[in-house]
Amino acid sequence: MQQTSSRHFEKAVFLDRDGVINHDPGNYTTSLQEFDVLPGNISVMKHWYDLGYGLIIITNQGGIDKDLYNESAVTAMHQYLQGLCNKAGFAIDAFYYCMHHPDFSGKCLCRKPGSLMVEKALHRFSLNPKNCVMIGDRDRDVLAAEGAGVRGILVEVNAGLTTVNIN
Repeated sequence: MQQTSSRHFEKAVFLDRDGVINHDPGNYTTSLQEFDVLPGNISVMKHWYDLGYGLIIITNQGGIDKDLYNESAVTAMHQYLQGLCNKAGFAIDAFYYCMHHPDFSGKCLCRKPGSLMVEKALHRFSLNPKNCVMIGDRDRDVLAAEGAGVRGILVEVNAGLTTVNIN
């Protein structure tokens, strides 16, 4: 986990990262140079923030386990995203990521479709899962959400958030 907000909120939007927030090139986003936020996403997240939603990133980053990139690269991408959000007048409240890959370190509880990252965020922010939603571009995102009692919304890879209705 990185950067945790102390802001209080009663509801939250959990967001997968690659393919939802930023363009997924089809394999791994390995560096800040490859991190391209999808059009309209900052405005949509600002709108949700203004409506009182917490914003929490929940992402598998198994490329760390595969030695394709390291945690510093993930931190740089998250700091860059946070900077874009800050310029727009809001902040991501927390970033949770799993650095494990089943082919390299075996099965872990935090990797989606496991729900541990979602559960940790629910606990950390004292959230009722019924007041939350998770947006992802893979079935594993929806399964992770549902495993924690959160409603999951499946979107197309790289479609962005501009057409997503969280109500």
